[in-house]
Amino acid sequence: MKQRKIHVQEALDYHSQGRKGKIEVIPTKPCNTQFDLSLAYSPGVAEPCRAIAENEELVYEYTAKGNLVAVISNGTAVLGLGNIGASAGKPVMEGKGVLFKKFADIDVFDIEISTQDPEEFITTVANLEPTFGGINLEDIKAPECFYIEQELQRRMNIPVMHDDQHGTAIISSAGLLNACEIQGKKLEEIKVVVSGAGASAIACSNLYVKLGVKRENIFMYDSKGLVHKGRTIEADEPKAAFVNGDKDIPLTEAMKFADMFLGLSKGGLISKEMVASMPPKPILFALANPDPEIPYHEAASVRDDIICATGRSDNPNQVNNVLGFPYIFRGALDVRAKAVNDEMKLAAVYAIAKLTKEAVPDSVLRAYGGEAIRFGREYIIPKPFDSRVLTAVAPAVAKAAIDSGVARITTLDLQAYKQQLEGRQAKKKQLLSSIAIGLQTRKDKKRIVLTEGEEPKIIRAAEVIADDGIASPILIGRTEIIQRIASEQNINLENIRIIDTLKSPDIERYAEFLMSKRSRRGMTLQQAQRFLTRRIYYGTLMVATGDADGMISGLNMRYDETVRPALQIIGVDKRYSRLAGIHIIITKQGDTLFFADTTVCVHPTPEDLADIAMMTADVAERFDVEPRVAMLSFSDFGSSDEGNAKIVRKAYQIVKQKRPHLIIDGEMQADTAFDESKVSEQFPFSAIKGNANVLIFPDLNSANIAYKLLLSIGGAEYIGPIMMGMNRPVHVLERTADVAEIVSMAIICADEANKTDLVSVV
Repeated sequence: MKQRKIHVQEALDYHSQGRKGKIEVIPTKPCNTQFDLSLAYSPGVAEPCRAIAENEELVYEYTAKGNLVAVISNGTAVLGLGNIGASAGKPVMEGKGVLFKKFADIDVFDIEISTQDPEEFITTVANLEPTFGGINLEDIKAPECFYIEQELQRRMNIPVMHDDQHGTAIISSAGLLNACEIQGKKLEEIKVVVSGAGASAIACSNLYVKLGVKRENIFMYDSKGLVHKGRTIEADEPKAAFVNGDKDIPLTEAMKFADMFLGLSKGGLISKEMVASMPPKPILFALANPDPEIPYHEAASVRDDIICATGRSDNPNQVNNVLGFPYIFRGALDVRAKAVNDEMKLAAVYAIAKLTKEAVPDSVLRAYGGEAIRFGREYIIPKPFDSRVLTAVAPAVAKAAIDSGVARITTLDLQAYKQQLEGRQAKKKQLLSSIAIGLQTRKDKKRIVLTEGEEPKIIRAAEVIADDGIASPILIGRTEIIQRIASEQNINLENIRIIDTLKSPDIERYAEFLMSKRSRRGMTLQQAQRFLTRRIYYGTLMVATGDADGMISGLNMRYDETVRPALQIIGVDKRYSRLAGIHIIITKQGDTLFFADTTVCVHPTPEDLADIAMMTADVAERFDVEPRVAMLSFSDFGSSDEGNAKIVRKAYQIVKQKRPHLIIDGEMQADTAFDESKVSEQFPFSAIKGNANVLIFPDLNSANIAYKLLLSIGGAEYIGPIMMGMNRPVHVLERTADVAEIVSMAIICADEANKTDLVSVV
């Protein structure tokens, strides 16, 4: 998959638009009344203060410390940028906080310390211990990083881990275990050549020794060559532990006896000839980023008995630290560990390696294109978006902390703990991420028409869609105008098809097709030709005739102007009576809700509402969400026979008859759909126990008002509108849609196209 080029302004806009930066702090308790305020602050806050003063361990009970990690750096070794300073490193630290939250629901304060004096840095961090449950050191240059970590681990009674060292070590160790098993090699016998002698290389080598690799079988190279006895190396230098041999051996010669090569140095260092010279069934981890020591496909092309891994997401076997640090800290925090020790790191290694051998569930297969993923040469490490990593690694780390005596919580029900972790995960599930990855890995890219091809936002979105491998975009518009805009904005049109309708050879064919569809409505061939001068009709006909797989439009048109041609030409799915629109709402708490109908059906009949409920449930299942459908009204279960309460009640009955196994109930008031105590006290018979996720409103007014209020006042995010019930994927953009929202709609459209019946609608 081609890596999309990131434009400078695009990156700057991402970090600056709206609320500045990437993170915020939100309260977790209500603070809406004077009484709430009295509990949150004075005088009520005095009570937990007194309790903690008497027993300091209660700080974990009454504050957020137990779920709070500090990501701390002095900016001396930031990514590939070097010593750029503490302030310049802050965007990276915020980004690390986002990953902690996304993958393990851990809250983070990023802290940038403006000093390069190790002692001053250590004192500052050590004095922060009362605030945090753990410390993630980040982007600190070697060799100071080794001393800083060791000293903080000695002085502090909370987990301290320098992820640049240990993250790569843990993930690559899991890969090494599995690679050796596949290649039939024994850890205690393999010879390992390491290119690089920095923090990651030292940590990897140390952990390999703990796994069973013999220290004398590790040959470490720095910029001066092999680390050997003939060189002047200070005894306190970390690489001194890997001095090997009496003289230098060229890397080209060392590769001839290397069962494994570990690269943590620079791109282009290894040639095809060097790979070819390795012993049978070699293991090659080329982990330099962004360019590996040798590209994956070059190494794989030399020999078919090799196992290769890189740090890149567009290659198999990606060694990605995100498989480690969120889950290691999750497990450490949940048993209030005093440290991250070797036992915990090794537990993570074995848990990751073991997970790779388990059958990959459908949700992960879908995320990576639907193709089979099995333990073998191209699958030695779990995929980064495999949600099972949390429930595999965190419990293993927690148990190791308890067994090794560094945990304050010394008993743990592992099964209950795994269920708790699954609950955290469900809230933060990223709906589009796994779908996008699945599309990127598919070879058959769906053809998505964007009818407003002369719009700069549409052209930019098309570039993203193409470069990210989501779909094959088709822009409809005048070629010269699209090319001019692309040139002005430095947009790459290489993988984007442009159709100028005025020059299209398909006009006559489409006109005849349109006339055949509408001839009984009085349409002549000449009228059909005139309609085709409108890009929305041209795009719709491309989809109808199978020349495209889906369409997105509406940036500059009313909703009905986009929907009408699709209805006339493509038509409604025969399973349903009408179209409907849906918005997916993601609340600040991370809950995912499906609102319908938000865009189309003004005054639905009971039959309409029943269809809308079933369509929305189908969409929820497409997003791997088990639908729990609440049919909403002002009435609770027959408390009123007025107005639309009877319509909603009848709609519920229709759905129950057609889909008896669907979790659905109603009519019910909106709070009943979410208030478990109300349901248990007043309506114990309800199938919805206070956690509905599909909300079917009685009419368009209420649905549209509800979701827009939630966005404006509640601070929720949304995906949509998603059109349901069309015979082929057609989706309508909101006029305010930005590039990211257009791309999101393309992901939904392409995913839907993959699941649409391939029989032509002609």
